[in-house]
Amino acid sequence: MELEILTPERKLFSGEVYGVQLPGISGSFEILDKHAPLVSALKAGKVKILKDKNSNPLVYTINGGFAEVINNKVAVLAEGAVEA
Repeated sequence: MELEILTPERKLFSGEVYGVQLPGISGSFEILDKHAPLVSALKAGKVKILKDKNSNPLVYTINGGFAEVINNKVAVLAEGAVEA
């Protein structure tokens, strides 16, 4: 699936991934390939990007925002983010 992490300043990440873990306001959740459509508010926390099943995750810290999943594409709109 395709993942984009966007902040008001720039595109932080864009590419094909195996999965992504996100800090939802009601708790962390994971998006994998062919996930059902979803829109969720995000709280401040860590976003873990899994490039494939066996690799170490890339980690970004966000200040909150929103995530949208549609047609096997995940868009994370973060208020602010840095690579951890």
